[in-house]
Amino acid sequence: MLVIAFLLAIKLLPPTTDAVFRQPQVASTGDMLGVVVGSGNDIYYAYSTNDGQTFSRPVRIETKSQLYLGRHRGPRLAYQASNVVVSAVVGKKGKGLDGDLMAWRSTDNGKTWLDPVRVNDVPGSAREGLHGMASGNGWVVAAWLDLRKKGTRLYGAKSEDGGATWSPNFLIYESPDGSICECCHPSVIVGPGGAIFVMWRNSLTGNRDLYLTVSRDGSKTWDLPVKLGKESWKINACPMDGGSFTVTGTDRIFSAWRRDKTIYVATTAGKESPLGEGKDAAIAAGFNEDLVAVWTAPDGSIVSRSTRKDEVRTLAPKGAYPQLIFTGRAMLAFFEEGDGIAMEVVE
Repeated sequence: MLVIAFLLAIKLLPPTTDAVFRQPQVASTGDMLGVVVGSGNDIYYAYSTNDGQTFSRPVRIETKSQLYLGRHRGPRLAYQASNVVVSAVVGKKGKGLDGDLMAWRSTDNGKTWLDPVRVNDVPGSAREGLHGMASGNGWVVAAWLDLRKKGTRLYGAKSEDGGATWSPNFLIYESPDGSICECCHPSVIVGPGGAIFVMWRNSLTGNRDLYLTVSRDGSKTWDLPVKLGKESWKINACPMDGGSFTVTGTDRIFSAWRRDKTIYVATTAGKESPLGEGKDAAIAAGFNEDLVAVWTAPDGSIVSRSTRKDEVRTLAPKGAYPQLIFTGRAMLAFFEEGDGIAMEVVE
């Protein structure tokens, strides 16, 4: 059921009282704004053609398996030409015992969905359940934490036909220490010129920091990884918090992520600036490349901060796992709130 619209906020509600919507992910073509969420073992997709003023009724995608959901696990969304592509990690047993990255495709904007195809070419290797996906340059690109060998590596695959088929898997990065951070999600952006940007949390010499690499030849080769931020976080545990990044129109890269109890924004030049205490940050670039970041504060509120107005603004008193998207006209934040998904216009 959908939608309650008032002033600058909307709420996406589950179809039944015993269901909950979790882990929102968003994508936009400029004219189309889409949202996917997980609910139990199913995925729901809804869209808006008016910058979130109203949304379609959510359509259910039955996974017929155990859906990996929570702590940044869950479905992802991308638009490519006339295709809507949704990806998620599912398994017959779940709970880390098995799991494959599957991609569903719709050619009628979510009314119907074709049978899913498996993205990871080694069965069960995506069982950690954490991945990212994005589209651009005629491609859909996915990256995930892979367990085909001892240790956790970062693998990827590319589709050139809107998610119908996927390339052989390619290794994006493996840590010389034997494993990257085992439980933090990677993020992917495909630039308009075809550059593929991937960010993940590494594990090197006891430090768990965010790194970024770029492929400028369609995933054949990858640049040497660049550490994001000036300092390091030495921790013998997984933060389960992979952060977020954005690439501006001038190809500048900005990231937002957590180190210990603090959210930072950083560039690939190593510069970093603290934003405030919290977790689960997201970042996006808006008009004139103004940056906006959102995160969950220690008191459970959803807060935002922009470079245009350098002040922390409370979007909601309680929420979780915020996401940001700039449609070309508005900066929108989505986050878990109660049983549903809330949306607020940030700028």
